[in-house]
Amino acid sequence: LVTSRNEVTELLRLDSLIDLVIPRGGKGLVHHVRQNTRIPVLSHADGICHLFIDAEADGAKAISIAVDSKTDYPAACNATETVLLHEATVNTCAETVLRALRQANVTLKAGPRAIELGLLTGADAADSMAFEYGDLTCLVEVVPDIDAAIAHIHEHGSAHTESIVTENPDTAEYFQQRVDAACVFHNASTRFADGFRFGLGAEVGISTGRIHARGPVGVDGLLSTKWVLSSRDGDTAAAFSGAEPTRVYTHRALPVDS
Repeated sequence: LVTSRNEVTELLRLDSLIDLVIPRGGKGLVHHVRQNTRIPVLSHADGICHLFIDAEADGAKAISIAVDSKTDYPAACNATETVLLHEATVNTCAETVLRALRQANVTLKAGPRAIELGLLTGADAADSMAFEYGDLTCLVEVVPDIDAAIAHIHEHGSAHTESIVTENPDTAEYFQQRVDAACVFHNASTRFADGFRFGLGAEVGISTGRIHARGPVGVDGLLSTKWVLSSRDGDTAAAFSGAEPTRVYTHRALPVDS
């Protein structure tokens, strides 16, 4: 039984015996594991998730998704930490969204544009634009357009989960195609980024890396490929190459036994 950080460090030296490490715990544990092993690590250190409310967002959806994304389980890594508002929403649903968050006991921190436009005051100014609160606190910032929202996400996010609220399917597709994150949603709470909710069974980890699995990972995500080759005639690679090959690759689709 491993009971201390020192014992974890000893395990991390066993790269000849251990193929993969999946740290489940706080940011400190994840950083400790990453810095003290040569074993591949499947992990995420931060869950700085964004909800972008577009100019063409449905107000009712924006309210319910914003409140759920922040309050359903604030300590979870898939809880929204930043609400990005398209500047056009200042004249539509922005105030009602912020009011609903306050009514849900969420403390709002302000970005520079949110203060400039009068949505929040200087007293609410955030110390950082990239912070995982892990409680009922949320950053609010205003952006001029979707490209600015995406740029903000890429600069301050952690590539975990990002969501857009919009009734324009083209805008949603643009966002989902261009945002680099493990999970990118449309008109849905960031809280859906979960292995059980994705139908993966027991979630063994969440990865924000690009190799090998990304996002919530079930047991299938831990599997690697094994190629099995059987030849009837004792094939050689040389027979398939050169100016006059005697054999050719067919690359036919073959049935796979279940």
